[in-house]
Amino acid sequence: MSVAHGIRKLGVLGAGQMGTGIALVAALRAKVPVLVYDRSPEQVTKGLSLMDKLLAKDVAKGRITNEQAKEARDRVTVVSGDLGVRGFRDVDMVVEAVSENLSLKEAIFASFAAELRPDAILATNTSSISITKIAAAAVPDNTNAASEAGKKSAGRVVGLHFFNPVPVMKLVELISALQTTQETLDRARAFAVACGKEVTTSKDVPGFVSNALLMPFINEAIMCLEKGTATREDIDTTLKLGMNHPMGPLQLADFIGLDTCLAIQQTLYEGTRDSKYRPSILLERMVDAGWYGKKSGKGFYEYDTSG
Repeated sequence: MSVAHGIRKLGVLGAGQMGTGIALVAALRAKVPVLVYDRSPEQVTKGLSLMDKLLAKDVAKGRITNEQAKEARDRVTVVSGDLGVRGFRDVDMVVEAVSENLSLKEAIFASFAAELRPDAILATNTSSISITKIAAAAVPDNTNAASEAGKKSAGRVVGLHFFNPVPVMKLVELISALQTTQETLDRARAFAVACGKEVTTSKDVPGFVSNALLMPFINEAIMCLEKGTATREDIDTTLKLGMNHPMGPLQLADFIGLDTCLAIQQTLYEGTRDSKYRPSILLERMVDAGWYGKKSGKGFYEYDTSG
Protein backbone atom coordinates (compact mmCIF):
# COMPACT_ATOMS: atom_id res chain seq x y z
CA MET A 1 0.00 0.00 0.00
CA SER A 2 1.35 3.41 -0.94
CA VAL A 3 2.00 5.83 1.94
CA ALA A 4 2.54 9.61 2.06
CA HIS A 5 6.31 9.37 1.81
CA GLY A 6 6.08 6.81 -0.99
CA ILE A 7 8.78 4.59 0.53
CA ARG A 8 7.64 1.02 -0.01
CA LYS A 9 11.11 -0.47 0.42
CA LEU A 10 14.17 1.00 2.14
CA GLY A 11 17.84 0.20 1.70
CA VAL A 12 20.39 0.80 4.47
CA LEU A 13 24.09 0.76 3.62
CA GLY A 14 26.14 -0.01 6.71
CA ALA A 15 25.28 -2.43 9.53
CA GLY A 16 27.05 -0.61 12.34
CA GLN A 17 25.22 0.85 15.31
CA MET A 18 23.71 3.68 13.26
CA GLY A 19 22.71 1.59 10.24
CA THR A 20 21.22 -1.10 12.46
CA GLY A 21 19.24 1.49 14.39
CA ILE A 22 17.91 3.12 11.23
CA ALA A 23 16.88 -0.26 9.83
CA LEU A 24 15.14 -1.12 13.09
CA VAL A 25 13.03 2.04 13.39
CA ALA A 26 12.09 1.82 9.71
CA ALA A 27 10.93 -1.78 10.11
CA LEU A 28 9.26 -1.30 13.50
CA ARG A 29 7.78 2.20 13.29
CA ALA A 30 7.43 2.97 9.57
CA LYS A 31 6.62 -0.71 8.93
CA VAL A 32 8.47 -0.90 5.61
CA PRO A 33 10.62 -3.77 4.30
CA VAL A 34 14.31 -2.98 4.79
CA LEU A 35 17.34 -4.30 2.90
CA VAL A 36 20.64 -4.07 4.80
CA TYR A 37 24.10 -4.33 3.26
CA ASP A 38 27.56 -4.17 4.78
CA ARG A 39 30.76 -5.37 3.16
CA SER A 40 31.70 -7.05 6.46
CA PRO A 41 29.72 -10.26 7.16
CA GLU A 42 30.86 -10.07 10.77
CA GLN A 43 29.39 -6.59 11.09
CA VAL A 44 26.08 -7.79 9.63
CA THR A 45 25.93 -10.62 12.17
CA LYS A 46 26.74 -8.21 14.99
CA GLY A 47 24.14 -5.71 13.76
CA LEU A 48 21.36 -8.29 13.52
CA SER A 49 22.24 -9.56 17.00
CA LEU A 50 21.93 -6.02 18.34
CA MET A 51 18.58 -5.63 16.60
CA ASP A 52 17.31 -8.85 18.19
CA LYS A 53 18.46 -7.67 21.64
CA LEU A 54 16.75 -4.29 21.24
CA LEU A 55 13.49 -5.88 20.12
CA ALA A 56 13.61 -8.38 23.01
CA LYS A 57 14.22 -5.52 25.44
CA ASP A 58 11.18 -3.65 24.09
CA VAL A 59 9.05 -6.77 24.49
CA ALA A 60 10.31 -7.35 28.04
CA LYS A 61 9.44 -3.76 28.99
CA GLY A 62 5.98 -4.02 27.45
CA ARG A 63 6.63 -1.41 24.75
CA ILE A 64 5.73 -3.81 21.95
CA THR A 65 4.27 -7.30 21.70
CA ASN A 66 6.10 -10.45 20.63
CA GLU A 67 4.09 -10.37 17.42
CA GLN A 68 5.14 -6.78 16.65
CA ALA A 69 8.78 -7.67 17.31
CA LYS A 70 8.59 -10.68 14.99
CA GLU A 71 6.87 -8.65 12.26
CA ALA A 72 9.57 -5.96 12.46
CA ARG A 73 12.39 -8.49 12.39
CA ASP A 74 10.81 -10.30 9.43
CA ARG A 75 10.81 -7.03 7.47
CA VAL A 76 14.62 -6.88 7.58
CA THR A 77 16.56 -8.75 4.89
CA VAL A 78 20.32 -8.89 4.41
CA VAL A 79 21.65 -8.17 0.91
CA SER A 80 24.08 -10.81 -0.30
CA GLY A 81 27.69 -9.72 -0.13
CA ASP A 82 28.35 -10.38 -3.80
CA LEU A 83 25.49 -8.08 -4.83
CA GLY A 84 26.62 -4.99 -2.95
CA VAL A 85 24.86 -1.79 -4.00
CA ARG A 86 23.20 -3.66 -6.87
CA GLY A 87 21.04 -5.33 -4.21
CA PHE A 88 19.28 -1.98 -3.70
CA ARG A 89 18.05 -1.66 -7.29
CA ASP A 90 14.35 -1.87 -6.38
CA VAL A 91 14.34 0.37 -3.27
CA ASP A 92 12.49 3.68 -3.12
CA MET A 93 15.05 5.16 -0.79
CA VAL A 94 18.51 4.27 0.50
CA VAL A 95 20.22 5.62 3.61
CA GLU A 96 24.02 5.54 3.72
CA ALA A 97 25.38 5.04 7.25
CA VAL A 98 29.13 4.49 6.94
CA SER A 99 32.09 6.30 8.52
CA GLU A 100 32.67 10.04 8.21
CA ASN A 101 34.88 10.02 5.14
CA LEU A 102 34.09 12.25 2.17
CA SER A 103 35.89 10.22 -0.51
CA LEU A 104 34.18 7.03 0.68
CA LYS A 105 30.76 8.67 0.59
CA GLU A 106 31.43 10.16 -2.86
CA ALA A 107 32.29 6.71 -4.21
CA ILE A 108 29.15 5.24 -2.65
CA PHE A 109 26.85 7.91 -4.07
CA ALA A 110 28.42 7.55 -7.51
CA SER A 111 27.51 3.84 -7.26
CA PHE A 112 23.99 4.71 -6.09
CA ALA A 113 23.52 6.98 -9.11
CA ALA A 114 24.71 4.25 -11.46
CA GLU A 115 22.83 1.31 -9.92
CA LEU A 116 19.60 2.57 -8.32
CA ARG A 117 16.36 3.61 -9.95
CA PRO A 118 16.42 7.26 -11.09
CA ASP A 119 13.49 8.11 -8.79
CA ALA A 120 15.01 6.61 -5.63
CA ILE A 121 15.89 9.04 -2.84
CA LEU A 122 19.58 8.92 -1.89
CA ALA A 123 20.00 9.90 1.78
CA THR A 124 23.15 10.20 3.83
CA ASN A 125 23.33 9.95 7.61
CA THR A 126 26.48 12.08 7.73
CA SER A 127 26.80 14.20 10.84
CA SER A 128 29.11 16.86 9.41
CA ILE A 129 30.10 16.41 5.74
CA SER A 130 28.70 18.71 3.04
CA ILE A 131 25.54 17.29 1.49
CA THR A 132 26.22 19.44 -1.58
CA LYS A 133 29.57 17.71 -2.16
CA ILE A 134 27.96 14.29 -1.73
CA ALA A 135 25.14 15.26 -4.12
CA ALA A 136 27.67 16.34 -6.76
CA ALA A 137 29.08 12.80 -6.69
CA ALA A 138 25.64 11.42 -7.58
CA VAL A 139 25.80 12.93 -11.07
CA PRO A 140 26.87 10.20 -13.53
CA ASP A 141 30.27 10.72 -15.16
CA ASN A 142 28.75 11.03 -18.61
CA THR A 143 26.25 13.68 -17.48
CA ASN A 144 26.74 17.44 -17.18
CA ALA A 145 25.84 18.59 -13.66
CA ALA A 146 24.02 21.60 -15.10
CA SER A 147 21.92 19.52 -17.48
CA GLU A 148 18.39 18.44 -16.58
CA ALA A 149 19.56 14.86 -16.08
CA GLY A 150 22.40 16.04 -13.85
CA LYS A 151 20.11 18.26 -11.79
CA LYS A 152 17.60 15.44 -11.38
CA SER A 153 20.25 12.99 -10.25
CA ALA A 154 21.78 15.35 -7.67
CA GLY A 155 18.35 16.65 -6.68
CA ARG A 156 17.39 13.35 -5.04
CA VAL A 157 20.25 13.51 -2.50
CA VAL A 158 19.40 14.65 1.02
CA GLY A 159 20.90 14.62 4.50
CA LEU A 160 18.98 12.60 7.11
CA HIS A 161 21.03 12.80 10.29
CA PHE A 162 19.72 10.30 12.84
CA PHE A 163 21.15 10.36 16.36
CA ASN A 164 22.71 7.58 18.40
CA PRO A 165 21.13 5.37 19.70
CA VAL A 166 18.60 5.66 16.88
CA PRO A 167 15.75 3.70 18.54
CA VAL A 168 15.91 6.00 21.60
CA MET A 169 16.83 9.44 20.27
CA LYS A 170 13.81 11.36 19.01
CA LEU A 171 15.52 13.74 16.59
CA VAL A 172 16.38 13.66 12.90
CA GLU A 173 18.21 16.59 11.35
CA LEU A 174 17.11 17.24 7.75
CA ILE A 175 19.70 18.94 5.55
CA SER A 176 19.25 20.13 2.00
CA ALA A 177 22.09 20.27 -0.50
CA LEU A 178 22.02 23.20 -2.90
CA GLN A 179 20.78 20.67 -5.47
CA THR A 180 18.09 18.93 -3.36
CA THR A 181 14.56 19.23 -4.73
CA GLN A 182 11.60 20.20 -2.57
CA GLU A 183 9.92 16.88 -3.36
CA THR A 184 12.94 15.00 -2.02
CA LEU A 185 12.92 17.10 1.16
CA ASP A 186 9.19 16.61 1.70
CA ARG A 187 9.34 12.85 1.21
CA ALA A 188 12.43 12.47 3.40
CA ARG A 189 10.77 14.47 6.17
CA ALA A 190 7.57 12.40 5.91
CA PHE A 191 9.59 9.21 6.14
CA ALA A 192 11.50 10.38 9.23
CA VAL A 193 8.18 11.26 10.87
CA ALA A 194 6.84 7.80 9.97
CA CYS A 195 9.87 6.40 11.83
CA GLY A 196 8.60 8.19 14.94
CA LYS A 197 11.04 11.10 14.83
CA GLU A 198 10.83 14.85 15.32
CA VAL A 199 12.49 16.70 12.44
CA THR A 200 14.53 19.89 12.50
CA THR A 201 16.13 21.48 9.44
CA SER A 202 19.58 22.94 8.90
CA LYS A 203 21.43 24.62 6.09
CA ASP A 204 24.31 22.70 4.55
CA VAL A 205 27.08 24.17 6.70
CA PRO A 206 29.89 22.21 8.40
CA GLY A 207 28.43 20.24 11.30
CA PHE A 208 24.90 21.50 10.59
CA VAL A 209 23.23 22.73 13.81
CA SER A 210 23.91 19.80 16.12
CA ASN A 211 27.63 19.23 15.75
CA ALA A 212 28.52 22.85 15.08
CA LEU A 213 27.34 23.40 18.68
CA LEU A 214 28.20 20.07 20.29
CA MET A 215 31.76 19.45 19.10
CA PRO A 216 33.31 22.70 20.41
CA PHE A 217 31.62 21.93 23.74
CA ILE A 218 33.11 18.42 23.88
CA ASN A 219 36.49 19.71 22.70
CA GLU A 220 36.59 22.35 25.46
CA ALA A 221 35.84 19.64 28.03
CA ILE A 222 38.74 17.55 26.68
CA MET A 223 41.06 20.57 26.85
CA CYS A 224 39.99 21.16 30.47
CA LEU A 225 41.09 17.61 31.24
CA GLU A 226 44.25 18.04 29.18
CA LYS A 227 45.22 21.20 31.12
CA GLY A 228 44.43 19.60 34.48
CA THR A 229 41.63 22.04 35.27
CA ALA A 230 39.59 19.20 36.77
CA THR A 231 39.30 15.41 36.78
CA ARG A 232 37.16 13.57 34.25
CA GLU A 233 34.58 12.86 36.97
CA ASP A 234 34.40 16.47 38.13
CA ILE A 235 34.07 17.78 34.57
CA ASP A 236 31.21 15.41 33.80
CA THR A 237 29.49 15.82 37.17
CA THR A 238 29.60 19.61 36.85
CA LEU A 239 27.72 19.45 33.56
CA LYS A 240 25.31 16.74 34.71
CA LEU A 241 24.30 18.37 37.99
CA GLY A 242 25.00 22.01 37.22
CA MET A 243 23.46 22.15 33.74
CA ASN A 244 21.10 19.16 34.00
CA HIS A 245 22.75 17.29 31.12
CA PRO A 246 21.89 13.57 31.04
CA MET A 247 25.59 12.71 30.70
CA GLY A 248 28.81 14.65 30.88
CA PRO A 249 30.74 15.74 27.77
CA LEU A 250 33.57 13.22 28.24
CA GLN A 251 31.16 10.34 28.76
CA LEU A 252 29.19 11.54 25.74
CA ALA A 253 32.37 11.65 23.63
CA ASP A 254 33.10 8.05 24.64
CA PHE A 255 29.57 7.08 23.65
CA ILE A 256 29.76 8.83 20.26
CA GLY A 257 33.23 7.40 19.60
CA LEU A 258 36.39 9.47 19.92
CA ASP A 259 37.36 8.61 16.36
CA THR A 260 34.01 9.95 15.18
CA CYS A 261 34.40 13.09 17.30
CA LEU A 262 37.83 13.69 15.80
CA ALA A 263 36.60 13.13 12.23
CA ILE A 264 33.74 15.61 12.76
CA GLN A 265 36.02 18.21 14.32
CA GLN A 266 38.49 17.87 11.47
CA THR A 267 35.64 18.38 8.99
CA LEU A 268 34.48 21.45 10.91
CA TYR A 269 37.98 22.91 11.10
CA GLU A 270 38.84 22.23 7.46
CA GLY A 271 35.46 23.56 6.31
CA THR A 272 35.61 26.81 8.28
CA ARG A 273 39.27 27.38 9.23
CA ASP A 274 37.86 28.71 12.50
CA SER A 275 40.23 27.95 15.40
CA LYS A 276 37.35 27.15 17.75
CA TYR A 277 36.94 23.86 15.85
CA ARG A 278 40.59 22.79 16.07
CA PRO A 279 40.72 19.36 17.77
CA SER A 280 42.59 19.06 21.06
CA ILE A 281 45.93 17.25 21.03
CA LEU A 282 44.70 14.83 23.70
CA LEU A 283 41.80 13.75 21.50
CA GLU A 284 44.14 13.16 18.57
CA ARG A 285 46.53 11.10 20.70
CA MET A 286 43.74 8.96 22.17
CA VAL A 287 42.53 8.14 18.67
CA ASP A 288 46.13 7.37 17.67
CA ALA A 289 46.23 4.90 20.57
CA GLY A 290 43.03 3.20 19.42
CA TRP A 291 41.13 4.42 22.49
CA TYR A 292 37.82 5.13 20.75
CA GLY A 293 35.54 5.05 23.79
CA LYS A 294 32.80 2.62 24.64
CA LYS A 295 33.06 0.60 21.42
CA SER A 296 36.76 -0.20 21.98
CA GLY A 297 36.55 -0.66 25.75
CA LYS A 298 38.62 2.41 26.62
CA GLY A 299 38.25 6.13 26.16
CA PHE A 300 38.02 8.68 28.92
CA TYR A 301 36.49 5.81 30.90
CA GLU A 302 36.85 2.03 30.77
CA TYR A 303 34.08 -0.29 29.51
CA ASP A 304 33.33 -3.98 29.53
CA THR A 305 33.27 -5.21 25.90
CA SER A 306 32.88 -8.89 26.74
CA GLY A 307 29.26 -8.84 25.57
